[in-house]
Amino acid sequence: MTVSIIVAVKGDNPYLRECIAYCLRLDYVDFEILVLPDSELTLNCPRTRAIPTGELTPPQKRDIGISQAQGEILAFLDHDTYPAKDWLTKALRHFEDNEIDAVGGPAVTADSDNINQKASGLVYSSWLMSGQFVYRYQPRRKRYVDDFPSCNFLIRKTVIRELGGFNTKFWPGEDTFLCLRIIKNRKKKIIYDPEVLVYHHRRSLFIGHLRQIANYALHRGYFVKRFPQTSLKFVYFLPSLLVFGLIIGFLLSFLNPAFKLLYISAVALYLALAFISSISKDFRLTFFVFRGIIISHLIYGLYFIKGLLSPKLKEE
Repeated sequence: MTVSIIVAVKGDNPYLRECIAYCLRLDYVDFEILVLPDSELTLNCPRTRAIPTGELTPPQKRDIGISQAQGEILAFLDHDTYPAKDWLTKALRHFEDNEIDAVGGPAVTADSDNINQKASGLVYSSWLMSGQFVYRYQPRRKRYVDDFPSCNFLIRKTVIRELGGFNTKFWPGEDTFLCLRIIKNRKKKIIYDPEVLVYHHRRSLFIGHLRQIANYALHRGYFVKRFPQTSLKFVYFLPSLLVFGLIIGFLLSFLNPAFKLLYISAVALYLALAFISSISKDFRLTFFVFRGIIISHLIYGLYFIKGLLSPKLKEE
């Protein structure tokens, strides 16, 4: 099978160069790399083409890449990811099954990330933060999924062209929109394989990380109304329930002394769970991750509610 690796990016940067370098070291040879920057970009790398797109969102850029791709399989990476050597070899075996339309794998925090980035990665991979979706950030058992991030996502070109590409201005959330059409319209499968591995440079905790969390939550809350088939899940509501519980419990604790004790006990239990899930060999990371989980829950909860109540998002 021939593969087109598609990377959307604003412009040249060290992460992009690293991504291309690791792609060129893959143990699979029949591929091309399409880089989609805003403006002209000279790369001078084998099997790599830069296709200027103008200032578009990542899904819009990827749609241009889809139209230019020569490969039978399209493999999407974020510019700040890089693949394991056997990434394509492990992924392509699944396309021998005609019931499989797409393949995804974990995006593990890069070893070279600084302590603030690693803390962000540990927040995401914490069971208290990501729950049943920890497999997106750490290798877990193989499974079928109905929604998967596009930072490590492979799909048949015939399928995505049949579906009209990503065909959305939503970002983030373009992957949810695409996966839903695979599951709903084509009645086919998306498989997660822990061996289809890429490494992902994280945003720094706290500002960059929290902006990303807020954006994810805003779109997920909105998608509960727009795409309930994959977004109307109780687990997505939990951070918002935490926010409501903290606020309402705080107010009620002034009215009833008995309830105050219950409220304090519940908060203490939550803090204990947050601390336990934050424990690391590096005490500095434990401190960062503990605070990161708590603040991430609060930000996610608030912005999820905002998305849920929004009549329309700005990209529409």
